[in-house]
Amino acid sequence: MHSSSNTVPLAFSSWNPLDSNPCNWSYIKCSSASLVTEITIQNVELALPFPSKISSFPFLQKLVISGANLTGIISIDIGICLELVVLDLSSNSLVGGIPSSIGRLRNLQNLSLNSNHLTGQIPSEIGDCVNLKTLDIFDNNLNGDLPVELGKLSNLEVIRAGGNSGIAGNIPDELGDCKNLSVLGLADTKISGSLPASLGKLSMLQTLSIYSTMLSGEIPPEIGNCSELVNLFLYENGLSGSLPREIGKLQKLEKMLLWQNSFVGGIPEEIGNCRSLKILDVSLNSISGVIPQSLGKLSNLEELMLSNNNISGSIPKALSNLTNLIQLQLDTNQLSGSIPPELGSLTKLTMFFAWQNKLEGGIPSTLEGCRSLEALDLSYNALTDSLPPGLFKLQNLTKLLLISNDISGPIPPEIGKCSSLIRLRLVDNRISGEIPKEIGFLNSLNFLDLSENHLTGSVPLEIGNCKELQMLNLSNNSLSGALPSYLSSLTRLDVLDLSMNNFSGEVPMSIGQLTSLLRVILSKNSFSGPIPSSLGQCSGLQLLDLSSNKFSGTIPPELLQIEALDISLNFSHNALSGVVPPEISSLNKLSVLDLSHNNLEGDLMAFSGLENLVSLNISFNKFTGYLPDSKLFHQLSATDLAGNQGLCPNGHDSCFVSNAVMTKMINGTNSKRSEIIKLAIGLLSALVVAMAIFGAVKVFRARKMIQADKYSEVGGDSWPWQFTPFQKVNFSVEQVFKCLVESNVIGKGCSGIVYRAEMENGDIIAVKRLWPTTSAARYDSQSDKLAVNGGVRDSFSAEVKTLGSIRHKNIVRFLGCCWNRNTRLLMYDYMPNGSLGSLLHEQSGNCLEWDIRFRIILGAAQGVAYLHHDCAPPIVHRDIKANNILIGPEFEPYIADFGLAKLVDDGDFARSSSTLAGSYGYIAPEYGYMMKITEKSDVYSYGIVVLEVLTGKQPIDPTIPDGLHIVDWVRHKRGGVEVLDESLRARPESEIEEMLQTLGVALLCVNSSPDDRPTMKDVVAMMKEIRQEREECVKVDMLLNASSANEQQERNHLTEEPMSMISTSSTNLHLHYSPHRPQTPK
Repeated sequence: MHSSSNTVPLAFSSWNPLDSNPCNWSYIKCSSASLVTEITIQNVELALPFPSKISSFPFLQKLVISGANLTGIISIDIGICLELVVLDLSSNSLVGGIPSSIGRLRNLQNLSLNSNHLTGQIPSEIGDCVNLKTLDIFDNNLNGDLPVELGKLSNLEVIRAGGNSGIAGNIPDELGDCKNLSVLGLADTKISGSLPASLGKLSMLQTLSIYSTMLSGEIPPEIGNCSELVNLFLYENGLSGSLPREIGKLQKLEKMLLWQNSFVGGIPEEIGNCRSLKILDVSLNSISGVIPQSLGKLSNLEELMLSNNNISGSIPKALSNLTNLIQLQLDTNQLSGSIPPELGSLTKLTMFFAWQNKLEGGIPSTLEGCRSLEALDLSYNALTDSLPPGLFKLQNLTKLLLISNDISGPIPPEIGKCSSLIRLRLVDNRISGEIPKEIGFLNSLNFLDLSENHLTGSVPLEIGNCKELQMLNLSNNSLSGALPSYLSSLTRLDVLDLSMNNFSGEVPMSIGQLTSLLRVILSKNSFSGPIPSSLGQCSGLQLLDLSSNKFSGTIPPELLQIEALDISLNFSHNALSGVVPPEISSLNKLSVLDLSHNNLEGDLMAFSGLENLVSLNISFNKFTGYLPDSKLFHQLSATDLAGNQGLCPNGHDSCFVSNAVMTKMINGTNSKRSEIIKLAIGLLSALVVAMAIFGAVKVFRARKMIQADKYSEVGGDSWPWQFTPFQKVNFSVEQVFKCLVESNVIGKGCSGIVYRAEMENGDIIAVKRLWPTTSAARYDSQSDKLAVNGGVRDSFSAEVKTLGSIRHKNIVRFLGCCWNRNTRLLMYDYMPNGSLGSLLHEQSGNCLEWDIRFRIILGAAQGVAYLHHDCAPPIVHRDIKANNILIGPEFEPYIADFGLAKLVDDGDFARSSSTLAGSYGYIAPEYGYMMKITEKSDVYSYGIVVLEVLTGKQPIDPTIPDGLHIVDWVRHKRGGVEVLDESLRARPESEIEEMLQTLGVALLCVNSSPDDRPTMKDVVAMMKEIRQEREECVKVDMLLNASSANEQQERNHLTEEPMSMISTSSTNLHLHYSPHRPQTPK
């Protein structure tokens, strides 16, 4: 073994190729007869292939080359080294298969090939290694079934074959013959079937580690015969049935992790006999019944996780006997009654979660005895009484969440003693009194949410001492007084929500010092005076809501120059006056602008540049003049413009004026303004008439010049062509026609063919040529509208009617349409990344990281929500699917293909349809028996798309066993990590959490009952909350790690709130804590 490089590592300086006796070389040992018997090279960078002349050492007994970046294949000549006892080639870069010649090594006791890139099947010849004790082949790329010949290895003590995603099939019964087996590891494989009863013969077994596989069936009662069992790791499988009572016979059992399965029935009382048990995790199952009193006998228990089940009854007092308990998770069950005061004796308890139950009564004051407590979450119960002051004496408490209870009384001043507190959420209770000034002692506080209570008084001066605060929500209380200037010291603040209170006075200019602000919500108060221009210094501000106050003066131009402002700007219901500054045109990313119910005046010319707006309300002001001739203003409803008596003085028909004309009108002198306006209107009218005549002549001439054969490819006859643009376009119809050739086809579907069309100026557009129909669209010259022969509604008129009247950043931009008797063409923006479906299934979804996938499904949700909630009347798409979500150059999503779309107030909307609405696999189940569609049908289809994004599988996918639909398959797997796309499973824990939470939203969307599905507006709120929670938790974890790095790394599942219980309220969304994921053997 030598390097092709001239550089010899210092560690091998003693290796001399001219020396015929290598016994003096480092890493080599020889027998007394100078025969090489051992080669041991560990953690030395070799970057060399496996030695091809290994047969030169026939007396070799020990070959260890691990952690050395050994490459190439394992030579078949390894079978010549018949004396080998130890063969350790672990943690290298070996490829190829395990050579069958290894079966000749009858003396081999230890075979370690783990952590390489080996492929192929485990050779059956390995069963001939009769003295083998340890077989470590985990973390490779092996596949196939486990060879039954393993059962012949009666001396075998350790089998670790996990981390090989290709290993499949059942566990052979013959493994039960390995009587000395102490470790059986098959985790992270595709092992399926049930656990064989023959495992009960393994009386020496200490660790059974078969997690994250495809196991099904019940745990055999014979498991009770494995009397030496210490670790039982069967989590993330499809195991079902009841937990066998025989588990109680396992006196040495220390860790039992069975979470994320489908277990039912109760927890057997006999588990109380497992006196050595330290960790019991059966969360995320369907276990029912009560918490057995016998658990109180487990004096060594450190972690008890029963979350996400159907457990009822009360919390037994006997749990107070668990004096070594560190974690107690009982959340998301049906527990009732009160919290036993006796739990206060658990002095080692660091985490107590009992949220989402039916608990009542007060929070026991005795909990102050849990002096190690770090996280307490009792949210979503019916707890009453006041906050016990002693709770804030807990010097290690970092998280206190009591959301949505019925807690009353004041916040005790003792809160100032809990200096460790990072996250405090008391939302939606009946807490009264003032915010205590002692809150200023919470120097580590990061997240403070006291909203939806009955708090009164002013915000205490001392809150300015909470320098780490990033989220402050005091909304929906009865707080009063002025906004304190000392808030300016909270320089890390991201979100400030003081809405729905009784605050008054001016907002201090010092608010501009909060340069980290992302969202400011001060609506529904009594703030007065001018809007502080210093807010313009908050360059990251995305949302600013100052509505329903008493602000006066003009709009500061500084606020209109914040480039990040893209969500909402709301100044409505105030007393603002003056002209809207021209800087308003800089807000080209803004989605919602509401200036209604003020005294603003002047013209609207500056508004024409707001191209991204999806909602604009300028009603009840004093605006005058004409409307900008832009698509946005053409789409505005009368209610968005009402109450401006000076607008459109000559009536709606002559209301729209281009920017150029409006500029000339505004630049005229005051003395001649009226005359110039009249003259401009007259000239404009004359110009319109002249252009109409000129256009008619041009069209007539063009039609004469176009020959019939010119259209044979796209039209089939020389019938006159009509072209209606819906945007400003820089191409002619003729340029479009030239591109409709086979070489430009980028897609074909049930509605037509899509072409990639490059115009002469370099612009690229997409053109859909619809299939011919018997009821072609026609143009009604009298009404200037599209019509359909015979009144039959088709996809052409549907798309034109729908896309021609809507505008949203997540809906494909419709450029225009053209048609003649037999051919109909639709033109859109071209999307270079194709569709979501093609990215996921045709181009390998591995290119889509989770953040990109999340942005896509969130954007798609926003697009569908716009159709349902912001269009009047609402629009139902009826064909939401992955192939109808186009992906832009920055991976932004666009809803497309409105050929089946219907307006909710259409005359035939509520009637049954005889034609299929939607695509196979995406159609809501109620359509099959009712033949009716509603907005909730789109919600179901959207849920399917989200499942598709998360799993990487199509709705009807050949890789899903038994031909199951994706919804049934995910439900069968209980929505665990196993259903996620394999390319996503290696992502960080925080991302996995976000995926599981998103999966929970998807499962809500695909509920079989339409009434139980959320609205798309709720879906958007939940998705945004999921992302916000992840971002907040990352920040909190950074703080926790800084203050207590060692312990908090061990417990990084202090993120919040569960998949199975995602609320349809964005303000009350609660997500989930991670189940236990210890370092378990594979």
